[in-house]
Amino acid sequence: MFLIKESIQSYFQTNKKLKQGETKMAFNDRNMFRGNNFGAPREMHKVVCSDCGVETEVPFKPDPERPVYCRECLPNHRKPRENRY
Repeated sequence: MFLIKESIQSYFQTNKKLKQGETKMAFNDRNMFRGNNFGAPREMHKVVCSDCGVETEVPFKPDPERPVYCRECLPNHRKPRENRY
């Protein structure tokens, strides 16, 4: 019951922010809707994009053996989605 109450409070606090003109949510704010860590912010790790060299943050500890991409470069390395319908 406590988790439901906490989730409802979090929802209304976010709505209040949006109505007050804060139209963009921070990257970490999206986690509260996914049920991860009950709205707690994720630990972010600073990395350098393997393509463009820009410094960015990722919500996971990167493996030094694998490339890491920023938001702009990541779509260039994903497989195209098949038509799901």
